[in-house]
Amino acid sequence: MSLQSSTIESLPTVEAELNYLTPTTERPRNYASNPPPGVPRSNTTAEPHTLPIHDLRPVAVAASLDEQGFAVVTRRSDVHDFHDEDEIRRIYYPETEALVKRATGADRVLIFDHVLRRHIPGAEDRREDVRQPARRVHVDHTARSGPQRVRDLLPDDAEALLRGRVQIINLWRPIRGPVQDAPLAVCDASSVAPGDLVPSDLVYPERTGETYSVTYNPAHRWFYLREMETDEALLLKCYDSRTDSRARFAPHTAFRDPTAPGDAPPRESIEVRTLVFHLG
Repeated sequence: MSLQSSTIESLPTVEAELNYLTPTTERPRNYASNPPPGVPRSNTTAEPHTLPIHDLRPVAVAASLDEQGFAVVTRRSDVHDFHDEDEIRRIYYPETEALVKRATGADRVLIFDHVLRRHIPGAEDRREDVRQPARRVHVDHTARSGPQRVRDLLPDDAEALLRGRVQIINLWRPIRGPVQDAPLAVCDASSVAPGDLVPSDLVYPERTGETYSVTYNPAHRWFYLREMETDEALLLKCYDSRTDSRARFAPHTAFRDPTAPGDAPPRESIEVRTLVFHLG
């Protein structure tokens, strides 16, 4: 089974609004924390488009990190409380490392970050406090910031590691299921043109990172895994140093599912960000 056009057209869909970047001549900029007085948190505006989002569940086994830029894995976690930082680092980190190694065949996996998200209607997303589902189409890293992340975290080994293949892969899992509120949509990387990806500044108090904002292209193919359970997870490729025909960047975003019941429990999820090294 593969994700060919004929297969995709037969999948169930939901029509939902996704927030793209409104094209601009100014370099996009977003502050990760409170901006300086008088400076807006972002200099961008959203361009919403209502699009079909295909239910990946009937063909989940066909999704591939190297073809679509995402994949589905099933593995129950032994973590009992995802709000316990010690349990996350002691149990979930090793689970994630083993899962990513198995999925990619990597020689080494380094977990460098994790984020818990909880949908609180009406609340503002704040990195130092409540992280809301991200509701704009984006990619976490770029062709420039991917290698820079390696240099920042592993300065002594970076140049040797960068001579091999390097990927940045996120593992996204609901910690409350089934997910009906603010599910995650992922875009088939093979349907994304290089010009759709716009380097954007993400300004922290101590540094400025770079992500991709994404402009609309009608060729984009979107997917989600309907009603994800807590033993299911999505692998998302946010960077790949290989520049052949493999997927390098998979845009993604949370969205409002108009078919979800009004009393759907607020989405809660965890994403773990990993550096993936192939040394051969």
